[in-house]
Amino acid sequence: MSVIHAIATVTSKGQITLPKSIRHVLGVQTGSQLVFDFTGDHVIVTRVNDELHEDPAIASFLALLEKDIRSGQHITTLPNDLAQSMLARLERGLNLNEDIEGDVAL
Repeated sequence: MSVIHAIATVTSKGQITLPKSIRHVLGVQTGSQLVFDFTGDHVIVTRVNDELHEDPAIASFLALLEKDIRSGQHITTLPNDLAQSMLARLERGLNLNEDIEGDVAL
């Protein structure tokens, strides 16, 4: 993973201009929305993808889940009895090695 070091200055109104290199990497343009997650002494900036999830509750949940995955917190496997129960209720078999078709966004 490459590292980009860029500095932005906070204005008297509390605004910043994202440096061009950061805008490019995040793929943001005028009107794009960003999420700021503050953890310890770090701020994580993530682009909001409105096309996939318009419900703010889902977007908030996915942002929280993403933060947990990145930090390795609160992530465990499903209890075996729950996994077995879910598999038993499937109408068709499940191949965990099967390729996923279409786009997948987390």
